[in-house]
Amino acid sequence: MADSARVDAWLWAVRIYKTRSAATTACRAGHVRVNGERVKAAQAVRPGDELRVRIAGFDRILVVRQPIAKRVGAAVAATAVDDRTPPREPAPAFAQRDRGAGRPTKRERREIDRLRGR
Repeated sequence: MADSARVDAWLWAVRIYKTRSAATTACRAGHVRVNGERVKAAQAVRPGDELRVRIAGFDRILVVRQPIAKRVGAAVAATAVDDRTPPREPAPAFAQRDRGAGRPTKRERREIDRLRGR
């Protein structure tokens, strides 16, 4: 095994992104940080490097255990990464409207939007 791998290839190999081009695009957009620094797709990652990857509005904190550049089985990929992402807070529960109560009023719609964070 090599002692380093490209960050975009590693993110793809450990199944953080579905395609390597998606990982490259994320690097280009600044969603990937290695040890606190924004990186390009060709940046090398080594064991012990901490990656912060922004996906769907949330940061995932990953530590490289083993640099791999080719896509491998899920069991091997799981051993190559240490996921230190803190658990997310559960989404707020909504009160259910009675069936047949009709459309929400303007006031109720504003309350629903406020609860959803819009």
